[in-house]
Amino acid sequence: MNTANNALTEAVYYILLALVEPMHGYGIMQQTAALSNGRVRLSAGTLYGALASLLDKGWIEQLPDDGRKKDYRITAAGRKVLEQELLRLAELLENGRNILNSPSE
Repeated sequence: MNTANNALTEAVYYILLALVEPMHGYGIMQQTAALSNGRVRLSAGTLYGALASLLDKGWIEQLPDDGRKKDYRITAAGRKVLEQELLRLAELLENGRNILNSPSE
């Protein structure tokens, strides 16, 4: 799994963060909005499309069905992707700060 050059969308980033704790779809929608201070609001269609893609990639897994709701959680592979994204974002932040805070000629 090489994700070093693959930036996550903001929605996928927050979905993965939300799924550090097992959660169902509506909970993911609420947690994503809360984590992003309301900037990322997922519709049901967007969320379930993203969940299907993340399941296919092996970044999340569906927990055994209890008959009421489907719960999901991040996998070890998904956690690795999230960690790599944090490193990428930290590099972006550092580069921006270095350039914007450097003395002008």
